[in-house]
Amino acid sequence: MPAARPLSAYKPYWAKRFGTAKFLPTTRAEMDALGWDSCDIVIVTGDAYVDHPSFGMAVIGRMLENQGFRVGIIAQPDWLSAEPFKALGRPNLFWGVTAGNMDSMINRYTADRKIRSDDAYTPGGQGGARPDRCSAVYAQRCREAYKDVPIVMGGIEASLRRIAHYDYWQDKVRRSILMDAKADLLLYGNAERAIVEVAHRLAAREPIESITDVRGTAFIRRRNDATAQGWFELDSTEVDRPGRIDQHINPYMGMAQQAAEQGQSCALEDAGAFDPLKGAAPQGAQADLAGGAKPIKLVPNPALARKADAGQTATPLRGKMTLPPRDRTVIRLPAYEALKDDPVLYAHANRVLHLETNPGNARALVQRHGEGPGAQDVWITPPPIPLTTAEMDLVFDLPYARAPHPSYGNATIPAWDMIRFSVNIMRGCFGGCTFCSITEHEGRIIQSRSEQSILKEIKTIRDSVKGFTGVISDLGGPTANMFHLGCKSPEIEAACRKPSCVYPDICPNLNTDHSRLISLYRQARHIKGIKKILIGSGLRYDLAVRSPEYIKELVTHHVGGYLKIAPEHTEQGPLSKMMKPGMGAYDRFKQLFEKFSEEAGKKQYLIPYFIAAHPGTTDEDMMNLALWLKANGFKADQVQTFYPSPMATATAMYHSGLNTLKGISRDPRKGEKVDIVKGEKRRRLHKAFLRYHDPNNWPLLREALKAMGRADLIGNGKHQLIPTYQPTTDGGYQSARRKNSTQAGTRTSVVTVGRVQRGEPTPGERSPERASAQPARGSAPRKGQVLTQHTGLPPRDTGSRASGRLGTGKAAGPTGRKPGGRRDR
Repeated sequence: MPAARPLSAYKPYWAKRFGTAKFLPTTRAEMDALGWDSCDIVIVTGDAYVDHPSFGMAVIGRMLENQGFRVGIIAQPDWLSAEPFKALGRPNLFWGVTAGNMDSMINRYTADRKIRSDDAYTPGGQGGARPDRCSAVYAQRCREAYKDVPIVMGGIEASLRRIAHYDYWQDKVRRSILMDAKADLLLYGNAERAIVEVAHRLAAREPIESITDVRGTAFIRRRNDATAQGWFELDSTEVDRPGRIDQHINPYMGMAQQAAEQGQSCALEDAGAFDPLKGAAPQGAQADLAGGAKPIKLVPNPALARKADAGQTATPLRGKMTLPPRDRTVIRLPAYEALKDDPVLYAHANRVLHLETNPGNARALVQRHGEGPGAQDVWITPPPIPLTTAEMDLVFDLPYARAPHPSYGNATIPAWDMIRFSVNIMRGCFGGCTFCSITEHEGRIIQSRSEQSILKEIKTIRDSVKGFTGVISDLGGPTANMFHLGCKSPEIEAACRKPSCVYPDICPNLNTDHSRLISLYRQARHIKGIKKILIGSGLRYDLAVRSPEYIKELVTHHVGGYLKIAPEHTEQGPLSKMMKPGMGAYDRFKQLFEKFSEEAGKKQYLIPYFIAAHPGTTDEDMMNLALWLKANGFKADQVQTFYPSPMATATAMYHSGLNTLKGISRDPRKGEKVDIVKGEKRRRLHKAFLRYHDPNNWPLLREALKAMGRADLIGNGKHQLIPTYQPTTDGGYQSARRKNSTQAGTRTSVVTVGRVQRGEPTPGERSPERASAQPARGSAPRKGQVLTQHTGLPPRDTGSRASGRLGTGKAAGPTGRKPGGRRDR
């Protein structure tokens, strides 16, 4: 892995003499109180300002403050004019623009493209506090306010739109967000390392146009830019050629491995098949260039070139040919104009993008936007070098107030309420799930904090966070049990190009030892004043079964009645498109979970999450999933629907109809077509299979089962899916989680919600789509309001059937159990 300058190695900016602020200022009055005449950096964010390490604007703001800069925050400004953006005056160095912890489009629209009425990151939970695609809107207003101030974009929204991308809401391919926002620089991924370097270079009066060598950035390359000289350009078709199918045992297998598996020599780059002085392939290699691929451009060995120029005999190279360094190689992707109406070419570009995600070997990417004299190139530098444990500690140990800004008064900010007693212990995910945004944003190399830093934060919560009752709601991250896990060999890790370390099976080079996490749990729960530590983050159960001791520790001490995990599906067709393990791993985990729960004398439940309408899912797949749910006694109170987020691999499948994991081809006889679930009726059907128990869905399911030739599943028998009768009422019920449940008598069809985009909320924080607000009893829910909560447990029968309401008596605990521990069915 290339070396990176430590975050603590920079000389502090002169303004560090002002010290730290309890809250970063949001008004001129607050600036005056701090003795500031101006801000060096102003961060504009689409979220309410919560000074907590789970909120991006707070992390970046405090990190810049640590470097000595004066940082102001403008949170959720009125975007209808530029005046609110002038509230803190002209920034001395640059604007920082972010949509917030969530993509603004996913925050605003459901998976069915319906407008939500709520926003978990806004005081009072009110929707509409930010514009659609707010990163671009904010950047435009910043330019209007002070047109000569550089604009640096960041956050999840900008990160996933750094390149030409499919936009689900407009059903078309949009160009890079840089082209619309007119920002000077875009930082993708976790941006602490990049933002610190950029800030110090701008403070040293370096023009923003010359900052083109910072990892983890994207920018529009200026014409005749001197920094563009000396780059070796490789056409993307030399990396992944549309029109040819390569058999992949594992997705994105390295080219040398691929050739060996096919019984051939290495790929052209490794074969030594070229004459390095002439730059052309000999006759034996010409066959490999068939199909329209352009010859690879080669750089001669300098020593041999000097000999040839001096008239000396140049000794031919043997073995591998001399290639330019990867850090001076840029891959040219198909131009935006070429792929916007060509789904096959779009799928190709998406594959190449995902090949270049390992910081140890990734190359820069370039993509042209526009045609003729006005064409511009969007450059994307390789991903940032992951933070070390010491640097992670530095980021999380900054002096956060751990509270919303006082200007919000007593207003509730739902996202803050979800995570106020949780602790983020790591970043990143090596799962590689194709529908997930975590890998594209945070990377697959796990970045973990030290145990000392985590324990210190738990004590800080105990001592300073208002309302703490002794229960830590989560000790996790994107995945609960990847703490300090990673590749056993730094050399292998730096060279690996696979998108997943656990698919199709766990890599033999992956360290799966959970001992450090077990030790952390034990230390944390013995802190004085801590009554209980729960694990709220999703668990990677195929990793957990490698460590039965971890499962025992978890089940015995850290499960609050139920534990959520995400098999996502039961059928191999959709699972192979998701890159998720089969149900065998789930069954093994379930056995251990129940065994250790019984040994601990606890009645606890696994709550599996499943996804509907994912690419590669047939109607039969959903039918089989519904049968599995019924056979296992699960009634999902929340429908989770595939949401095509920008840049995700599954989104490329959704747009192109091709399985991009196995290669792509224009030849309809080659490659693998993917069943794409589009259209309102079919998406409703797949969601209805997940809620097979809801009488509102029975008419649709009856129609579908008859069309599928499975009318045998319609009936009142134990092994049939839905009954033949239709109740006169809508069958609404209230689940054990009363405050999060659909009120009896309300139309459940208007409260169905879509699945959350994975990785959008900051790690360690629960998804806002799984939060809800309960209206007054008997009132109709507002359009788009989230009212359901997946518990996987049946409603309680209190004998009040005459009123049409089930389970409305004295409620059970959060698991739906009666005090005696018995589960009602």
